[in-house]
Amino acid sequence: MSATSFAEELRSRDDAAIAALFSFRPDLLSPVPSDLSSLAARANSAPSLIRALEGLNKFQHEILTAACVLAEPFGKNELTAITDKGANQVLEELWQRALAYKDGAKYRLPGNIRNLIGDEPAGLGPSSPRKIDFKDLKEVPTDSNAVLNRLVWGPPRGQIGNAKSPGKPVAWLLERGYLEIMDSQTVVMPREVGIHLRGGKIYKELQAICPPFAGTTRKQKDVDRAAIANISSFLRWCEELAHNWSDEPPVALRSGGLGIRDLKRSAEHLGVDETCVGFVAEILYLAGLIVIDTDDQILPTSAFDIWMTRSLEERWHGLVGLWLETSRVPGLIGKADIKNIAPLGPELDRAGIASMRRTTLNLLMQNQERDPDLAAIQAIIKWQMPQRFNAEYIEWTLREAEWLGITGQGAISTFGISLNEGAEDLGVEAALPKPVDHILIQADNSAIAPGPLTVELANMIGTIADIESRGGATVYRFSESSVRRGLDHGQTGDQIKDFLKRTSKTPMPQPLEYLINDVSKRHGKLRVGTSSSYLRCEDEGLIQQILHDKKLDPLRFRKLAPQVLITDTDIAEVILVIREAGYLPAAENATGILVSAPAIRRAKSRPKPPRVLSEINTPSEVVITSAVRALRAGEKASAHKPREIPRTTANETLDLLHQYIDEQASLTIGYADTNGGVSNRLIDPISISLGTLIARDHATGEVQNFRIPRITGVSLAK
Repeated sequence: MSATSFAEELRSRDDAAIAALFSFRPDLLSPVPSDLSSLAARANSAPSLIRALEGLNKFQHEILTAACVLAEPFGKNELTAITDKGANQVLEELWQRALAYKDGAKYRLPGNIRNLIGDEPAGLGPSSPRKIDFKDLKEVPTDSNAVLNRLVWGPPRGQIGNAKSPGKPVAWLLERGYLEIMDSQTVVMPREVGIHLRGGKIYKELQAICPPFAGTTRKQKDVDRAAIANISSFLRWCEELAHNWSDEPPVALRSGGLGIRDLKRSAEHLGVDETCVGFVAEILYLAGLIVIDTDDQILPTSAFDIWMTRSLEERWHGLVGLWLETSRVPGLIGKADIKNIAPLGPELDRAGIASMRRTTLNLLMQNQERDPDLAAIQAIIKWQMPQRFNAEYIEWTLREAEWLGITGQGAISTFGISLNEGAEDLGVEAALPKPVDHILIQADNSAIAPGPLTVELANMIGTIADIESRGGATVYRFSESSVRRGLDHGQTGDQIKDFLKRTSKTPMPQPLEYLINDVSKRHGKLRVGTSSSYLRCEDEGLIQQILHDKKLDPLRFRKLAPQVLITDTDIAEVILVIREAGYLPAAENATGILVSAPAIRRAKSRPKPPRVLSEINTPSEVVITSAVRALRAGEKASAHKPREIPRTTANETLDLLHQYIDEQASLTIGYADTNGGVSNRLIDPISISLGTLIARDHATGEVQNFRIPRITGVSLAK
């Protein structure tokens, strides 16, 4: 009796079974196969099978591996005998995924499954070429038994010195068929021996049930309070990092990405660790809010200004949505055992990370008000997706979810729940504190922002002061360098003082006013231009001081005139080195006018978000239904394809169409397209009007119009 082929078995499945197959293996839909033979070929292809295996949980994968041990066709009883009674249900699930197919009352596996599982499924060797009598195992010598014990649970291969003189323990086993020779130095335990020594089972232990969830119970009120604080901090980090890179843009590495020195500097500015800064930079990069510009500077884009005009909830929702979909793994940044992986670099993509994030969040959704134990949640996900599991990815996902405010105190927040359910109103806007439009200047040259500041106020205060501490209230510190930064951006000392008096609800202390006056008087006294670079100053004493300052020796100044020094060093580096030495120079242009930095620096190039390794999502019911209909139509067309449709004249075509309309018969017509190509179409004719045939196309399930002059022939579909 001939064996049933995979394609034949698929043809015997009804529409519901084919639809279920597409829902389990959506990659089979791209594009829709022309017929069931094509579907069988694609479902048995290695790339599709690899994706299907990645979708199996640990128990399903173990049962499929056990099925590879059996000779085909195999029955349910044979499979349960070597595994577990739960194998019956799993075998049905494998059949639904077309990872097994029926041959009468028994089952077979698609051809490529065994290749992917491997030649030694579950650590068992090849089948024995001879029949084995296990009676002698009762009298096995001790040394020979030790050899069997080493091989029984795999790998089943062992090394020997020489197959011609293997030694007494191995020779005893070879003589009785308990071992077979593979080559001159390798022996292998046959599959039948391995199963017998394992007590007739394939595995020591089968884990049919997912491990339990474990964690600390939290109150939802406390979770949401922590989460909204995280959301506020994350949005502030995004704003501060973009503004900081606008003021002092880092230069990208030659290989792409952010250098370690700039990463550390940005971490100090934000007051967080480097891993967190790398994560924030990646999210901004994904959103197109920062970009590596044409001159290799990393700058905010004009899209950042648009983003800042949106509500806080819109800002957060957009960034979190990108995090859920991206294939980039910020957790890889700064790993001690992985070199040359920088934020914004090209090496952060990893396939499968998006589905792992979704799986992690779904577990938190199912266990609300629970802060998961890391080991427990890793064990659950390892059981659910063993082929794609990575313990570090789970740890990083939980950490990043906390930074984003999807979770608070480890448990999923109300905002995270709303996000996961696709709600329109996430509740973030109502929960976040309202922006304030004032500051409180203190006597020690500091200022307190009693809450999140308005965009305009935050931009200005961030230019003339440095953040000293963060929290519910932010503390800013005024210093010589921060005031100088404001002057560099085109502000005058009077403008800075007017701004502070206008926005502060406390009076400006005298020391701060003196500081601003002093810095503004000294700012620009030194002028730096291009010679490569020159430095000029009306104060000849200051020129002499700079010329003999040991800290400025690397610049190699040469005196050109009593008030002018020149150097071959670039102007930007000259300004940087002189400032670090305690002076306050300012740049000037070719006409001697002070050059102020723009208040807002933006990239000239358009946003270039990184590519995302897309993952195939489960298609909608409408898409699946349409695909099944098209597949059935293609199958009918394939059945009639060998028989050429006879050509008919226009009058013969009309007569045949009228006849078949009356009989309500299905037809196969030859139909010419605009390029002259002819394709066979399977249709149900409905009516004829004004030289046009109105019919239902089986491939699409829709009623379409066919121009009769383009119909080359008509044949009854049988």
